[in-house]
Amino acid sequence: MQSLRKASGNKLTAMMQVRNECGRYLEASLAQLSDVVDEIVIVDDASTDGTPELCRSFPKVVRLVELRRPLFGEEWKLRSLLWETAVSTEPDWLLAIDADEFLERRTIRRIRELIDQDQYDWAALRMYDFWGSLTHYRDDLWWNLHRRHTMMLVRYLPGFHYAYPRWDHHVPRLPITCAALPGLRSELRAKHFGWAGDEENQRAKYNRYKQLDPDGRWGNIDQYESILDPAPNLIRWVEEE
Repeated sequence: MQSLRKASGNKLTAMMQVRNECGRYLEASLAQLSDVVDEIVIVDDASTDGTPELCRSFPKVVRLVELRRPLFGEEWKLRSLLWETAVSTEPDWLLAIDADEFLERRTIRRIRELIDQDQYDWAALRMYDFWGSLTHYRDDLWWNLHRRHTMMLVRYLPGFHYAYPRWDHHVPRLPITCAALPGLRSELRAKHFGWAGDEENQRAKYNRYKQLDPDGRWGNIDQYESILDPAPNLIRWVEEE
């Protein structure tokens, strides 16, 4: 596969799954991505609002699959469909990102450094869960994703076996088989705004988790309960320029 690894001039394709994202962060996310990547591929999981129309308004969106029946209850199928759609555009690298996630400015400036090389095939970033507002992130026993690394970028190598675990929920954003390839754990950062809404938004997400996974088969019941913590430990975000 060495001949497939380009050290420069790599095409970067963002891949995203969406559902009913109008009025939230999708427009800002696609605007940022349009300045960062070469193409955007989206699978819409049977939205009932204007999400598909919003996606089509961005020229960088080169593929948009619109499902008639939602697959979120079988998330591995949704992730697999998104992957298959994204690689059909013949990318060199893929950025797996959600509609409520944003790259820090420093990450944007350096993202081409991560992909324009031939030494490793994936890159992981630090992901921060913002909580209650866009100024603070949560850091406690149950919410500490930023202390680890999240694989977000992967080189596409035709012929390599890419596969997702057949889980209904909490499926990783990239195929688990990517971990067999050489990678880089970067200290560059990304921001997750999905929990940055008000208490009503957080309770709605809590109710959804409890409905989809009442026994904690795919996640952790204690973490679900911690969503309703009235006084979580929050740390002010400082943007690294």
